[in-house]
Amino acid sequence: MKLVFIADFFIDEILGGGELNNDELIKIFKQRGHEVISAKSATTNASFIEANKESCFIVANFIMLSGACKKALENKNYIIYEHDHKYLASRNPAHCKDFKCPENKIINRDFYKNAKAVLCQSQFHNDIVKQNLNIDNVENLGGNLWPIESLVKMREIAEKKKKNRCSILDSNIFHKNTAGSIQFCETREYEYELVKSRSYYEFLEKLGANDKFCFFPKTPETLSRVVVEARMMNMGVYINKLIGAATEPWFSLKGEELIDIIENKRNEIPVKIECLL
Repeated sequence: MKLVFIADFFIDEILGGGELNNDELIKIFKQRGHEVISAKSATTNASFIEANKESCFIVANFIMLSGACKKALENKNYIIYEHDHKYLASRNPAHCKDFKCPENKIINRDFYKNAKAVLCQSQFHNDIVKQNLNIDNVENLGGNLWPIESLVKMREIAEKKKKNRCSILDSNIFHKNTAGSIQFCETREYEYELVKSRSYYEFLEKLGANDKFCFFPKTPETLSRVVVEARMMNMGVYINKLIGAATEPWFSLKGEELIDIIENKRNEIPVKIECLL
């Protein structure tokens, strides 16, 4: 199968959760024998889409994709791999009561409606998308993708002795709410450590050195990779009701048991996408 993977950014530009997941999916598809073309949404045009009309399209983040391109895709074989909520200009349904936004706030409706499927990260994510768009082609993937090497690293960290201390994500992003986690720990007199590193494996080592993780985001997390990583490394978590992963049946597991399930997603998710396309 020939696949065209469209995204705003790729892993060589941004180390975000969506980009990490997309990069691993592209690698897995190539390993499965598919030809994959990566196309940046900002430089993709309708002519390119028509030239590849026999291909299957996977559209991830598409903020920079032109209206002409979206229109050209509507009669093609495409799925939307949704990482947030791009049917809203704000990409954040937290501003709406029970995450249900007014009709006049919805954008890109036809683009979502005409897709072969809209793929979501968790049941929480799935339900929010479905109630806002009122469409039947929404599918829950129930997880993300991690490289085998990362899962091996987390297996190692899961077995290490941990300090009786809370890890807190050291982030300047307002909606990650680092201040809220600090306040939570200080109010309860819990010892805590701010965790940050440009090196992914060093970050995992720091995160997994403690026995608990505090995270209280201000916006709905479609999955929350960092919370899943904490669980895979045998950590307890203090979280709020905005964590998509917490709605998945596997969330009660941690350590080796959870890593085995997440590793299986490396086969389960690509197979599901192949079937949909």
